Amino acid sequence: MNKKKAKLKFKHNSFEIIEDGDYVLCAVSGKQIHLQDLSYWNVDLQEAYYSPVEVKERIKLNKIK
Repeated sequence: MNKKKAKLKFKHNSFEIIEDGDYVLCAVSGKQIHLQDLSYWNVDLQEAYYSPVEVKERIKLNKIK
C-alpha cells in the first residue's frame, strides 16, 4: 500500500486539504503524521508537529533566532 504525502493549509481550529494524501511530515522531527492523528500545528508558520515535544522544540528554536 503506497502512502501519499498530503498538502494542507493550517487554520486556527482546523486544516484544509489542498492535495489529498495520507500523512504530513513533522516540521521538527520529520516523522510521518497520519491525518487522523494530526493535532498540533502552527498557523503562522504553516507547519505540522508530531507531538507537544516538537512544539516545544520549535518554540525554543524560534526564540534563539
